[in-house]
Amino acid sequence: MPMSTRYTPHMRPRPEVDTSVAVPLDVRLMHVASSVILVGLLVGAALTSLWAVTRLPTFALAGITVLGDVEHNNAVTLRANVVTRLSGNFFTTDLDRVQAAFQAVPWVRSASVAREFPNRLRVTLQEHSPVAFWGDDGESRMVNNYGEVFEANVGEVDDEKMPRLRGPDSQSQQVLAMYRALAPVFAGLNLPLESLELTGRGSWRARVAHGAVIELGRGSTAEVMVRMQRLGQTLVQATAKLGRKVAAIESADLRYDNGYALRLRGVSTTDVSTAR
Repeated sequence: MPMSTRYTPHMRPRPEVDTSVAVPLDVRLMHVASSVILVGLLVGAALTSLWAVTRLPTFALAGITVLGDVEHNNAVTLRANVVTRLSGNFFTTDLDRVQAAFQAVPWVRSASVAREFPNRLRVTLQEHSPVAFWGDDGESRMVNNYGEVFEANVGEVDDEKMPRLRGPDSQSQQVLAMYRALAPVFAGLNLPLESLELTGRGSWRARVAHGAVIELGRGSTAEVMVRMQRLGQTLVQATAKLGRKVAAIESADLRYDNGYALRLRGVSTTDVSTAR
């Protein structure tokens, strides 16, 4: 009669026997080292191939496309100022260095540089737009429409009647802003504003077209404009009472609390006695 085996809860299954063999540490380290060496060889081969490709004659710089403002520069001047400072090919040329080279060219305010595959560069230029001469007579510096001081050949300026501004270079934007605020007021008096200076003591001094000097005093644009508006509202009447025209003005001093001192050709008068 066949016998059967019954399983009961108290019976335990036989434990499994681990037949795997532990790999020695030195063998594992050898495998890791082999993998690292293999990866290094593959990366090195890829870099070598890439290095060789990037130096193919195909990628040697063939030219530079210049866009944007080129009113004061042409291919000859740009080549003379820039090309000799370039090095490398399409991939290795330092774009920051190229940008700096173009921005060192007279009249260039900014330059944007990009690569054009496979062997050209594209440069977009923005030139300075001068609005005033800067500094003493004879200087080759000017102020652009952003209030920035730059140096270039003043003989290339189209508008020789630009005003002359003076002051610390660090405050050129403030001087230009003051000029733009004052110029319409002077024009309304038929006294074209020829120059404006911010002195070392922080005082404003204007000179009109026929040479008269106007001492404007210290202060912000708003403060100076209050004194200029006082002059504008009374100058015509003041000169008429003295039998003169506005063009007869030789100097005016606005550094007073409630008025100004005025000097006309052949006449001198002071409206107030307390100066600032």
